[in-house]
Amino acid sequence: MESQPPRILVAEDNVALSRVIEFTLSRAGFEVVQAANGRIAWELANQQHFDLILTDQQMPEMTGVELCGRLRNSEQYADVPVVLLTAKGLELELPQLCKELDIAATFPKPFSPSQVLATVQNLLAPVA
Repeated sequence: MESQPPRILVAEDNVALSRVIEFTLSRAGFEVVQAANGRIAWELANQQHFDLILTDQQMPEMTGVELCGRLRNSEQYADVPVVLLTAKGLELELPQLCKELDIAATFPKPFSPSQVLATVQNLLAPVA
């Protein structure tokens, strides 16, 4: 039986950036589902299972930090890796947020899609 590729939920309201992320991750063999804002991402997370969540911080309807808080309070996503993208890196207390919400990695915008891919691959690598 062939194993399914890891599923990644990308919550990003910038359409162009969302497409770049999807292209990069899909090309590397991941199954990517997109959400245009945090509310949609939360709804999708409640309907499906994802192996990793990649979320923008500043989105309409629900921020990435709010989404992370909800994910961490849910049994299904308490331990699922979350990667936070943000244009507000200098305005947020990123080390404190990472510790409080168990955020695996942060990427200030602009960032390199290849760096995001490397981090995702590392977070989803099978434990030997």
